[in-house]
Amino acid sequence: MKQIIKRGFASDNNAGVHPDILRELTAVNTGHAVGYGADMYTREAEQLFKDHLGDDTETFFVFTGTAANVLGLSSVTRSWNSVVTAFTAHIEQDECGAPEKFTGCKVLTVDTPDGKIRTEMLEKHLHGFGFEHHSQPKVVSITQATEMGTVYTPDEIRKIADHVHSRGMLLHMDGARISNAAVSLDLPFRSFTTDAGVDILSFGGTKNGMMFGEAVCFPGKGLSTDFRYIRKQGMHLASKMRFISAQFIAYFRNDLWKMNASHSNRMARLLADRIKDKLVITQPVESNGVFVIMPHGVAERLLPHYFFYPWNEVLSEYRLMTSWDTTPEDIEDFSVLLEKEFENQ
Repeated sequence: MKQIIKRGFASDNNAGVHPDILRELTAVNTGHAVGYGADMYTREAEQLFKDHLGDDTETFFVFTGTAANVLGLSSVTRSWNSVVTAFTAHIEQDECGAPEKFTGCKVLTVDTPDGKIRTEMLEKHLHGFGFEHHSQPKVVSITQATEMGTVYTPDEIRKIADHVHSRGMLLHMDGARISNAAVSLDLPFRSFTTDAGVDILSFGGTKNGMMFGEAVCFPGKGLSTDFRYIRKQGMHLASKMRFISAQFIAYFRNDLWKMNASHSNRMARLLADRIKDKLVITQPVESNGVFVIMPHGVAERLLPHYFFYPWNEVLSEYRLMTSWDTTPEDIEDFSVLLEKEFENQ
């Protein structure tokens, strides 16, 4: 018997695959194609990234976001380097130490109230250059949109890029939700990546309607020279690469990425509007995440109906994520349940 799993607000990872992506996978599942990326679909997808990020962009496909981040960082660091990021960043909180294990680098963090790094926050870690007793700062990693649902402007990114470049460092962007950021800014990808000084980009699609697969992009020349070997050693050179590449072809065709991200962002704003009178919203709703203060008891009673995750249990803060397939009916039903909880108190 088919089990129907109710949509919740836990993560956009929990959503299914968009029908256009599934159709594309079926379309390329005919005949033979040369393996390991030497196929026409991969060439087409690589060109699409050049179209969006610039002609010098080199793109490499991997299976997961963690791989994109870790392998991208591995390509530009040595074990004596350090990577500086926000305390909330995925590479610090949610990758089981993989960045440190596989790069050998220290991951150093800064505290930020909204997930966004400012240049002044970096200073405590940007020292010891040339001093052999100190790890050598090499990369600053930012997330767009951040893990707190906030979005960097191009000017904010450029300011960070200029600051780290002046120290001989590089800027990495974890773009797991980059499409949500582009929609929020109403700007093309290039404006806040290549043109803003990003050196290495992890470009995500899984959280926005794809089945699997991410891209590691190098917008400028010179940094990707050895990446193909790093990807192979990192066990992410797909033999049937066309099934990752084809998804990105469908993702960019007719701006599917934009349609999906626009919907999930819009649903987040609708959700925030429906619950703002009952719960304290702790962060600006700029992408598809809504962060709220909710009494523990209320959360426990709502979880069986609409699953979501605690964010800061000390503060009783919870994260509600919307997805490309979230419906207004989901939000209405959730808000009605929430209102009943407060009526019964």
